[in-house]
Amino acid sequence: MSTKQASTFNIAIDFQRDGYYLAHNVFAESALEQLESDFDRIVEQLEDSGESINARWDSANTDKLDGGESKILHTHNVHRYSAYWLSALRNENFLDQTQHILGPDIILHHSKLFQKPPGEGAPFPIHQDWWYFPTHKDTMIAAVIFLGDADDECGGFRVYPGSHKLGRANNSSGLGTSEFLQSYPLDEATPISASRGDVLFFSYFILHGSMPNHSDRVRKTVLVQMYSGQDYLLPNKEVNHVDEQLVLRGWNYHMTRELASQ
Repeated sequence: MSTKQASTFNIAIDFQRDGYYLAHNVFAESALEQLESDFDRIVEQLEDSGESINARWDSANTDKLDGGESKILHTHNVHRYSAYWLSALRNENFLDQTQHILGPDIILHHSKLFQKPPGEGAPFPIHQDWWYFPTHKDTMIAAVIFLGDADDECGGFRVYPGSHKLGRANNSSGLGTSEFLQSYPLDEATPISASRGDVLFFSYFILHGSMPNHSDRVRKTVLVQMYSGQDYLLPNKEVNHVDEQLVLRGWNYHMTRELASQ
């Protein structure tokens, strides 16, 4: 897929074909300055908290990529820390791009902050996301907001274009041994180079991962997980994952009194 900015009318077509779409200049520099400032403030608060904030996957798959030691700072739900990040999730340009993929009803599942420190930023092995939070109609997507330039050396994303068409592959979580995933090594996946203000959208079926950060730059991203308001989460006994169910645009057709009170 070409990395140049495509017409918004092509977003859905490109996404359906490739399983991902890199949208350029979604957030203006004036907004990014405050978003990065609040990002840094969240990280500082996390570091002062005394909590365990290193989200490196403790697995043999990760060990093969980083030699057994690396770091990635993480928290769920930046919008619970910062009103400015809450407003960013409602940014009109961001939601316009999302709507071309999900349609007019957009529900927030969760957001995640990731900071990969320079020289020791943790990788993520190749995996699919569906196993963690499956939905009835499989509309779940991720949108990664880049607060700085992120290339392969900086711990950038890698994907297997078109692999979303595999659907729900077994043993694809990336955490354990998987003969299926052995056919898709991270070093053979397609690198995605993104710039500050870009957003990478991808299906929760696409095979993806990210490289270690070997650069002298910090990689700062916020991942936003969303699904259609005409879809709903399926029970998952393996993972008890947060589901914000916040309506970012349109309507939630499956909200009930019981769910609204949780």
